[in-house]
Amino acid sequence: MARPPATQLNRDQQRLQWIRSALSEPDTGLERASFDADFRSYWRTTGRTPSLVLMDAPPERMDVRPWLEIRDLLAAGGLRVPAVLAQDLDQGFLLLEDLGRETYLHAIDEDNADALFEIAMARLVRLQSIRLPDRFPAYDQALLLRELGLFDEWFLGVHLGIALDPAQRAQLQEVYRFLVEAALAQPQVLVHRDYMPRNLMPCGDDVAILDFQDAVRGPIAYDPASLFKDAFASWPEARVARWHARYHELASQAGLPVPPLEQWRRDLDLIGAQRHLKVLGIFARLKHRDGKPKYIADAPRFIAYLDQVLPRHPQLAPLATLLDTLVRPAMRQREDAPA
Repeated sequence: MARPPATQLNRDQQRLQWIRSALSEPDTGLERASFDADFRSYWRTTGRTPSLVLMDAPPERMDVRPWLEIRDLLAAGGLRVPAVLAQDLDQGFLLLEDLGRETYLHAIDEDNADALFEIAMARLVRLQSIRLPDRFPAYDQALLLRELGLFDEWFLGVHLGIALDPAQRAQLQEVYRFLVEAALAQPQVLVHRDYMPRNLMPCGDDVAILDFQDAVRGPIAYDPASLFKDAFASWPEARVARWHARYHELASQAGLPVPPLEQWRRDLDLIGAQRHLKVLGIFARLKHRDGKPKYIADAPRFIAYLDQVLPRHPQLAPLATLLDTLVRPAMRQREDAPA
């Protein structure tokens, strides 16, 4: 049997030594709890009750301080987030309470979706009501454009092998400009940036929020768009429209700066399109740069989300044409290629 790389072996030993020292429990073990799309991994303790979870964020690859700062901000705002029991910033280890094994992604189905999403929407309204520090990072033009650029660099170029001609590239950039201007015109609130079932955990009549370290000040429609047009599960568009109307009602009651419902639906469409393009680029990058191929299997889901939205907005017609003439044929060609 092949031995694991020395760096992995060393990290495994470092992780185990740290947890045993932090708990003063020399017999505690660790088992993989979950992977993450970035460089973090999660490990559940074995041989003790209650179990705990160790977040491993190698410091040469990522900094856990933003996670801690946002965790404290959300907790102060009355939201359920994992408790931190011990930490070692130099080694990149956080010891967290174990909130269980089941996220909304595992728990939700057609019958309980209304009840679970009602809780998630109420907590999202509370999250968006949090007053932000003056220097809180912004979802500004540069960040929005950088995210959109992942679509043409990684999904079109690297994954599908599509090289746009100058006219096509100019048209795509015009679509990007339109989406960015629409995003910046929205009321700005705290944005989780991945508020979706995979990052929500049922906790009785509450929900615990995970994976919040990339939060920014940004468009109010971003998280509601993410919640119901998920990376891993799709819902009928009519049902999504009802949930979006219910969120609008809750947000209005809470005094959040949501626009009238018709404008709200337009904002959801446009910020959703920005997110769908970004996610396609991220999934392609995960496959080709990071060796994580499973995510790209959901690319057709995001193309379908775009298909729902693009016909409603003439300014997005060049993107619809690009999908029809270049993207779909290239995706079919990849599917037909021998493994």
